[in-house]
Amino acid sequence: MTRPPFALLVTGAPGAGKSTVGAELARRLRAALIDLDPATEALTQVVAGLLTVDDLDDPRLANATRAARYSTIEALAVESLRVGTDVVLVAPFTAERRDPAAWSALLGRLESAGARVVLVWLRITPAEIARRVAQRGAQRDLAKGDPGWIGRLDLTAPVVPHLVADASLQPEQAAESVLAQLDSPQTQRNLC
Repeated sequence: MTRPPFALLVTGAPGAGKSTVGAELARRLRAALIDLDPATEALTQVVAGLLTVDDLDDPRLANATRAARYSTIEALAVESLRVGTDVVLVAPFTAERRDPAAWSALLGRLESAGARVVLVWLRITPAEIARRVAQRGAQRDLAKGDPGWIGRLDLTAPVVPHLVADASLQPEQAAESVLAQLDSPQTQRNLC
């Protein structure tokens, strides 16, 4: 008997390593990697141009695109899951990790495609976020020059069932930790 496909949803603060750990998990599981930013970047840029917004973190852009961006990665995941392919989704999943009703709705849609769904929280300290964001020097981080931005981040763990990975570990170690937790009988009982 074959196991149902996994849908691992990797979440965490900016700079926590969502994309890097997600890619490592996808590599190890031979899963489809669906990362919110690259999957929706072209369309987000079009909308940003229409709204004449330069900052991709601008609330006007976020409000105009959030539902469509998440719907896009969810649809890609569902198509992969329906053919039995594991998926690793990488996104902040802010609403879903804060609101049990939003989580339940997403969980139901992914489970209806045959998936075993697991939320993975990358736990990280504010000091480590600041170090990583400064080190990566990504264009999307330019607006984060304000020293107070880290204090405004929500670093609270999800209020819904989830696994925790220490984001201060190397990506390979964090992925190994997640995979070990997935195999744990205790985890299987707690997440069901």
